[in-house]
Amino acid sequence: MNDTRSQGSAHGQWSSRLTFVLAATGAAVGLGNIWKFPYIAGEHGGSVFVLVYILCVAVLGVPIMMAEVMLGRRGGRTPVNTLRMLAAEARASRVWQIIGWGGTLAGILILSYYSVIAGWTLAYLQYAVTGAFANFTGDGASALFAQSITGNPLTQVVCHTLFMVMTMVIVARGVNRGLEQAVVYLMPTLVALLLILVGYAVNTGHFMQALAFLFTPDFDKFSSASVLTAMGHAFFTLSLGMGTIMIYGAYVPKTASIAGTSVAIAAADTMVALIAGMAIFPIVFANGLDPAAGPRLIFETVPVAFGNMAGGTLFGALFFLLLLIAAWTSSISLLEPGVTLLIENFGMTRSRAVVCIGLVIWILGFGTAFSSNLWSHVTLFGLTIFQQIDYLTSNLMLPLGGLGIAVFAGWVLTRDTSRAELNVRNTAVYTAWRLFIRWIAPVTVSIVFLHAIGVV
Repeated sequence: MNDTRSQGSAHGQWSSRLTFVLAATGAAVGLGNIWKFPYIAGEHGGSVFVLVYILCVAVLGVPIMMAEVMLGRRGGRTPVNTLRMLAAEARASRVWQIIGWGGTLAGILILSYYSVIAGWTLAYLQYAVTGAFANFTGDGASALFAQSITGNPLTQVVCHTLFMVMTMVIVARGVNRGLEQAVVYLMPTLVALLLILVGYAVNTGHFMQALAFLFTPDFDKFSSASVLTAMGHAFFTLSLGMGTIMIYGAYVPKTASIAGTSVAIAAADTMVALIAGMAIFPIVFANGLDPAAGPRLIFETVPVAFGNMAGGTLFGALFFLLLLIAAWTSSISLLEPGVTLLIENFGMTRSRAVVCIGLVIWILGFGTAFSSNLWSHVTLFGLTIFQQIDYLTSNLMLPLGGLGIAVFAGWVLTRDTSRAELNVRNTAVYTAWRLFIRWIAPVTVSIVFLHAIGVV
């Protein structure tokens, strides 16, 4: 068998293991980490849920992340071409490349609506800076969100456009001058802002109540549905199954430990989610607001809290800046697989590829931007355009992509190939990974998929 291992991606390489960890953590940490994980942890039994979630990350997330990074570094190409090349190396069917196509398409579709939602953070950052939340009431916050944001197609398009331009500018600069420089500055800034907000939250007098909400074990709230929720969130929060981690893995130096970096990324992603809960919920409780507000928590509940407390203008601005950075680092990673596909398969320059893919995503984003106003009547099976894209990607494409990666890495790639690329010296560690990736991860992802589509 010929050794077709890449000697490094033609698109560039991370300068160090730390930059890869920062980049992949930035891809994983997004808007969902800031509100969703703390909320579902509190609603599903506190520390019981957290422990089950961490177990799911270890059993499901880390092995698949290791597999995706391994495939990316082995191929050194875009996900489509990596899987085509590795399938040929293993003398398997070229059909396996469909995993790469599906992941890349999923990333494009997700960014089309993610950019619109991230654009809301731009608008709210401007509101926060100008003190628009001062003395806000619940009705005022709801009216602002419904009328000035989701109900206003022009605002949605303008904010969506600005955010897409921000994302495209970074990706157009390449791996080292763009992606790497962005995450090197943005991720430490995100962590610093989180810690500042935690310090602020401690002084609200409700910090212990927030810790109790997040970490007190409540077995009455914990059920089999909680386990499925933990499994699903562990998979989706790490950005698995959409080609992002695979293309980032293509830029990983051969000397970096895939196992070590995967564990570090999963740990960092979980810590950010927990710290976000410590920052948000003391402020929510201090103002007698509903911690179970879900997505509305960010855009309706939190502005009321910041608008009615000392220093609210400053810390409200810091909060929405934090959200913007989280969204930005994720959107950069979502755009990269499609861009590298055009570069490799069609010979485009990076700048031209960014413009082409960016324009497609920008146009697709109109479906989401208009779903709550001009096109709210356009539905299929009772779902708006935005809801259809969200359901298709979250419930179908990503679980199937993760399942495909696990099966390919565990069953198609040979033992010698995977062991050589993972470079795991400890036989027991490699044996455990192979057991998880061949049996446990596929079964677990299949259960997540069946639960997501309502079968179990």
